[in-house]
Amino acid sequence: MLMSARARFYGLNLGIPLVCAVVVFLLFDMTRIDIAFSNLFYDPLHQVFALEHVRLFEKITHKWARIIPNWTGEAAIIGALLSFVWPIFKPQKRPGLLRLLEKTRLAAPLRFAHKHRRDFLYVVFAFSLSSGVIHYLKGHTSVYCPVETTQYAGKIEHKEWFQNFDLLKVAGDGRCWPGGHASGGFTMLALYFVARRYRWRHSKALMHGALALGFVYGTTRVLQGWHYMSHTFWAGIFVWLSCWLMALLFYGRAALEQPECQAKKSPLGERAKTLVS
Repeated sequence: MLMSARARFYGLNLGIPLVCAVVVFLLFDMTRIDIAFSNLFYDPLHQVFALEHVRLFEKITHKWARIIPNWTGEAAIIGALLSFVWPIFKPQKRPGLLRLLEKTRLAAPLRFAHKHRRDFLYVVFAFSLSSGVIHYLKGHTSVYCPVETTQYAGKIEHKEWFQNFDLLKVAGDGRCWPGGHASGGFTMLALYFVARRYRWRHSKALMHGALALGFVYGTTRVLQGWHYMSHTFWAGIFVWLSCWLMALLFYGRAALEQPECQAKKSPLGERAKTLVS
């Protein structure tokens, strides 16, 4: 039974992303589906994507949208730094300092930060690893965005990521694969793994929300001609694996594979059910 639980854990968290990678590679990278999809939003007469130069759309979907992952990452850094204040100053052993912190209402957040230091550090490292992996892949595949290619009135020939991939050195100036903007939304998956550690019963909703955010971020860039749809899928796969591997390092498999806590049943509801039956 232990082996079965272990196999299920790795099957869900590692097996499914790898299967998705194979499907995306065969369905998108080995066909022209990406181009066919982008063609739906391209005006060949004026040689422009319909939403490419709409400033309001750009501001809302690209600039303002960054607030969510940016603020989350900044909050995690601040929380990680504050987590060291309580054990360094040890206010519980200094009545005067403790009274001051209680009076200024700083004691509660400092205790909270200290209690959840591992979680704050995990989010910081998960965000960093995800960003690092995406940055590395961008530089070592040198894929150009659709609007930069001859397919859409650009100057660079379109190539798939595996045609340019170089493991040890920068492959060129292209920086379009995987989707960087989409990866920003997907990094919120780190919060899902924190929730899994605590067996929060809404953790799956958090996961679905992070996935939806990444796909929304990625799709808006597809509509503007700055990415192909497959770039979003690849970003999601790499960010998931990065967050999951970092969660394994910080929390361990035993903590992450525990089932979610179920909602507590009302004693009154249980009593009513018994009377009816």
